[in-house]
Amino acid sequence: MTSTATPAASARTTVAARRVRRLPDRQTTDRLALHDLLDSELVGHLAVALDGVPVVVPMGFARVDGHVLVHGSTGGGFALRAASARLPVVFSVTALDGLVYARSLFDSSMNYRSATIQGVLEPVSADEADAALIALSERLMPGRPAEVRGTRRKEVAATRVLRLALDDVVMKQRSGGPSEEPDDGEDHSSWAGVVPLERRWGTPIASGLTPAGTPVPDSVIALTTRNAPSDRLE
Repeated sequence: MTSTATPAASARTTVAARRVRRLPDRQTTDRLALHDLLDSELVGHLAVALDGVPVVVPMGFARVDGHVLVHGSTGGGFALRAASARLPVVFSVTALDGLVYARSLFDSSMNYRSATIQGVLEPVSADEADAALIALSERLMPGRPAEVRGTRRKEVAATRVLRLALDDVVMKQRSGGPSEEPDDGEDHSSWAGVVPLERRWGTPIASGLTPAGTPVPDSVIALTTRNAPSDRLE
């Protein structure tokens, strides 16, 4: 499942970024910035046109090397149909980092990072399925796979992992305060600035069938107590 971006892929990324017309100064082709965004968010939106009808579904995902991994049921689902028909899809991920309060509604904005990935979903081969499911689980619930029973064969058979190459990507981002100048004609006695958005995990709640006094597992403790400013999700 290892994959790295080829020179051709990097070229496509650059070409894709040049399609940005609105506020092109906010575009970036920095691969590390893309990886940071994908590694700090847990949910993206997968879009495809099926039978002439647009469909968009939020999905948990994980980045593994040069691909985004998603999964679904082998019993159906639009993602599997899109992969089987080799239809072009779009996968979008956005992180909202704060609201930007300017001295007018027109100039107010958001601090954000967003990426739109275009391509064709590829099924992960059967011999890679276990590793792919573990990679997804480790991304969404770090450390949890080692604490629970192994995945049963029928569960693996009922699940299909798909991947989308990070070859054709458009990424935009904004940071910093409101656009302002000393001579912009605005009343500077009116407050302007940024309200950062911070997220954190809450106190774990045991299920109804979990016996009282059952210790909270290490993976949950690690998730709810970590405090790393570089992590967008705390």
